[in-house]
Amino acid sequence: MPREPSTLRGGREAERPAEFTQVFDPERHRAELLAIIDEIAGVSGAAAPIPTIELDRVLRRHPREGRGFFSRSELIAGFRHFARSVDFSLDEAGFLERVQLRPVRTQSGVTPLTVLTKPFPCPGGCIFCPNDVRMPKSYLADEPGAQRAAANHFDPYLQTWNRLATYRAIGHPVEKIELIVLGGTWSFLPEPYQIWFSKCCFDALNDFGRGVDGRERIRVRGFAALRAESKDLYNDAVSVFLRSELDGDLIGQDEQASWRALRAAQRENEDAACRSVGFVVETRPDHLSKQEIVRIRRLGCTKVQIGYQSLCDEVLRMNRRGHDVAAIRRATALLRSAGFKIHAHWMPNLLGSSPERDRADFARLFDDPDFRPDELKIYPCSLIESAELMRFYERGEWRPYEHAELLEVVAAALASVPRYCRVTRVVRDISSHDIVAGNKLTNFRQIAERVLEQRGARCVDIRAREIRADEFDPELLRLVADDYATAIGRESFLEFVTKGDRIVAFLRLSLPERASFIPEIADSALIREVHVYGSSLAIGAKPGAKAQHRGLGQRLIEEAVRRAEQAGFRDLAVISAVGTRPYYRRLGFNDGELYQHLRVRAAPSKPAGSDSPSRGPGRGRSSTGG
Repeated sequence: MPREPSTLRGGREAERPAEFTQVFDPERHRAELLAIIDEIAGVSGAAAPIPTIELDRVLRRHPREGRGFFSRSELIAGFRHFARSVDFSLDEAGFLERVQLRPVRTQSGVTPLTVLTKPFPCPGGCIFCPNDVRMPKSYLADEPGAQRAAANHFDPYLQTWNRLATYRAIGHPVEKIELIVLGGTWSFLPEPYQIWFSKCCFDALNDFGRGVDGRERIRVRGFAALRAESKDLYNDAVSVFLRSELDGDLIGQDEQASWRALRAAQRENEDAACRSVGFVVETRPDHLSKQEIVRIRRLGCTKVQIGYQSLCDEVLRMNRRGHDVAAIRRATALLRSAGFKIHAHWMPNLLGSSPERDRADFARLFDDPDFRPDELKIYPCSLIESAELMRFYERGEWRPYEHAELLEVVAAALASVPRYCRVTRVVRDISSHDIVAGNKLTNFRQIAERVLEQRGARCVDIRAREIRADEFDPELLRLVADDYATAIGRESFLEFVTKGDRIVAFLRLSLPERASFIPEIADSALIREVHVYGSSLAIGAKPGAKAQHRGLGQRLIEEAVRRAEQAGFRDLAVISAVGTRPYYRRLGFNDGELYQHLRVRAAPSKPAGSDSPSRGPGRGRSSTGG
């Protein structure tokens, strides 16, 4: 292993996976490490991360074995080792804040952990999709998450356990985890594989939290035998490989689990040291039936990433998407009716579109009540050599937008995103050498935001307003409500904001006008999400001047109860994650089969004989004292 920190594109230090590093012995470097820790503790100013240039100066003064730098993970390992016998002036939390790599990753309140399913046949035929047979459909081997998945043989336990180890090694909290399962169309995978994959993720969380390392018992498969240069169609190549490895089947006998086994793993995770406080899968609109939505809820899922790509039937047809806009409407309504968070993907610059058409298309995302997603990824179409779009490009039937054209589309989009939506990503993290034509800048969001600032505009989406690690005065918070119509009724987005409109906590409350297709919540108001921002704190930790653990979530829930009562509901349900069930029980919620419930007193103003609340107003904003 090199002694110097490895680097990724852009020069930032790589997060070296714990499973691929040699065992580090702090005692061997006692003098240097103690000197470094002493200097770091003595740095004046705020506790938030020491600037890299300043930390580098400290490391240069105390090189590892006379050459090279200690990595951040080695500094953290050294602190933890020597803290048993040395009385440092900083506690571990304070030290981590000073040396933590990329703290923004966990400043949204939870620690995201992404895993990928194995390569598997895809039901779609999108012409823009890469065809890298080494990966799940639409992913490329050079993407960071894909590299981690391949290194772990796409095994869910290994991916989860090793990522937790890496996070802990570089100082990130691992108590509250949002599991994000990517890899093509989740809903097309066989049910036994879905159950097994989910169970393995929970098993890894449970084991890691107990200090148990179960990696040696995992049987891995040789996906490295799949080759990028395969001349077969993606589905043919992957199917032939899997059947040759699995006695003629697409999933192995050891890639299946029962619902009973999954429920046992979930029950253990409710009180585990590493809990799932969110569970996300990605899929296609045309594969989300009522039965599938109930199934993913049983798996513990709380959010669905769904590929809209476009809201124009002609564009969807030209790109062989395989479904129409009506399918997107149906899928979105079903997900919302079941209480899921909706994380949409939207792609400008598809075949058949134009900058003008894209701007109109994006406007429909939030003008039409049938859509209005909670989160959004904006993925401008990039030309990948293995994609079928390459033929259209060579014939001159498609071209990538010029930089100025794409910038106008993205800037206009960001400026029009409402406050209740979070834009999680702009541009995929694809290596520039994989892109034949099109945008290769990964910081396109920052470029577009600068353009908006120069024009006197600003983004008001959630991500642009997050409090992150900044301190605030809780006495000056305001409770702001955005009420807007949806396909199933109306929605209230409740948020605590600072004087400068920085968001500290929020709640999504759905007040349906028609009964859900799930009997358990047929007559319920629904809490779809409660989120407190700021650096993720350990369960039971004291908040200090940070946002978490200040009772803001409980105050938002009390406001949701009041609004549900006023709307005439007698039951308030929450689509809780497995690891948040104890929290809601403490607030008086009772367990149902798929949701947790709180009995509320319906306001007497509900019209006699009415079985649904009146439809609320469209998009609007009101404010009450906080």
